[in-house]
Amino acid sequence: MLGYGNPGRQDDGLGPAAAEAIERRRFERVQTSANYQLAIEDASDAAECDVVIFVDASKTGPEPFSVAPVRPSSEVACFVSHFVRPEYIMSLCRSVYGRTPRAYLIGIRGYDFDFGEGLTERARENLEIAVSSLCRSILGRTEV
Repeated sequence: MLGYGNPGRQDDGLGPAAAEAIERRRFERVQTSANYQLAIEDASDAAECDVVIFVDASKTGPEPFSVAPVRPSSEVACFVSHFVRPEYIMSLCRSVYGRTPRAYLIGIRGYDFDFGEGLTERARENLEIAVSSLCRSILGRTEV
C-alpha cells in the first residue's frame, strides 16, 4: 500500500495517515509505504506485489472515499501537486519489470488543504471509514 500526500497541508496528509493506520495493524504479507508523492522507484516495490493499493486525499471526490482501478499509462502527469501518478507506476511495472499487478486508487475525501498540521475532523472520520473498509474488503480481515 502506497499512501502519499503532504501532512503539512492538513487533509492532504490522508494518504500517509492511511498507510500508517494499516501499518499499525501488522498484517502479514502487507507492505506499506508513506511519502509526500509517488516516485518512479516505487515501481520496483509495486512489481513484487500481487495487488497494489494507492491512497491519496481527494479534494472533490465522493464522501467518505472512492475506489477506482488503476490502469498502466505512460503519461507522467501535468506539473501540479503529484508529478508521478499511479498509472505511470503501473506502466513502469509492466515495461521495466514485466509485471502488471492489480492496482487500485483509494481517494479519501479531504476538505482543507491549507498549510497546517493535522487532519480536519471530517477528514479523520472519512479516514476511519476508509481504513475499516480496506481492512474488511481488500485485506480480508474483519477486526480493525
